[in-house]
Amino acid sequence: MTSAFPTPAWLVGCGNMAGAMVEGWRAGGTDFSGVTVIRPSGKQVEGVLTVTGYPDEQPRFVMLGFKPQKLGEIAPGLASRVGADTILVSMLAGVTAAGLREQFPNAKAIVRIMPNLPVAQAQGVTAIYSRDGDNNRLAEVRQLMASLGMIAWCDTEEELGVIGAVASAGIAYVARFADALAKSGEALGLKPGLAQQVAVQTLVGTSAYAADTGASMAEIARRVASPKGTTEQGLAVLDAPDGLQPLVQETLAAAVRRGKELAEEAARRN
Repeated sequence: MTSAFPTPAWLVGCGNMAGAMVEGWRAGGTDFSGVTVIRPSGKQVEGVLTVTGYPDEQPRFVMLGFKPQKLGEIAPGLASRVGADTILVSMLAGVTAAGLREQFPNAKAIVRIMPNLPVAQAQGVTAIYSRDGDNNRLAEVRQLMASLGMIAWCDTEEELGVIGAVASAGIAYVARFADALAKSGEALGLKPGLAQQVAVQTLVGTSAYAADTGASMAEIARRVASPKGTTEQGLAVLDAPDGLQPLVQETLAAAVRRGKELAEEAARRN
């Protein structure tokens, strides 16, 4: 899906996640001719004009891609550049829409997003929240994010946080499970490199099978597990009352709880 930025567009900061988004947009043929990356370090972003200071123009699109704790330092100089025609998109964890509105009172719209790393392969999940307009008003933002994979419009910031725990932090949790699968294979006699390859390909294959067939995860497990077979024996361990489900629920709850703490810290700081 080819997408286009409202231009002039500024990417203020370009860390790991913003960089992954740029990769996904570039791979999809997005036009960067009206886009400027602003980085104090001056470190170049491939294929995009990169400068150390704000250009002499009025941006229509500004995306905040720096560390949340930098907002208090960056906002005063940026706020005067964000005007009534500017859509401000923020991926700053813990910084609420209300907090952003206080920092950027003249913005046309404030949009919070929470993407995950597979946006670099246009296979990401991006949660989106804004109380400043419907999907039609924010159609350009919707198109940009949809070109990177699945989008999920949220009714509340709490929902944004939960999707972030499932999709963004979830990347780390799924990776940890795959790593545990590989290490368990090693413990049962597989060579380390082979165990890792098998675990990763199993993860990739499961995702591809689910996407191709539309089967739910529960249905896939049912299809694999023959009655009284080997898979069923392993599932009995995972499905025990103290097995995988309560562990995952506790894991996500910890991530959501930390998100709320970050929001409180950001409110006090800014």
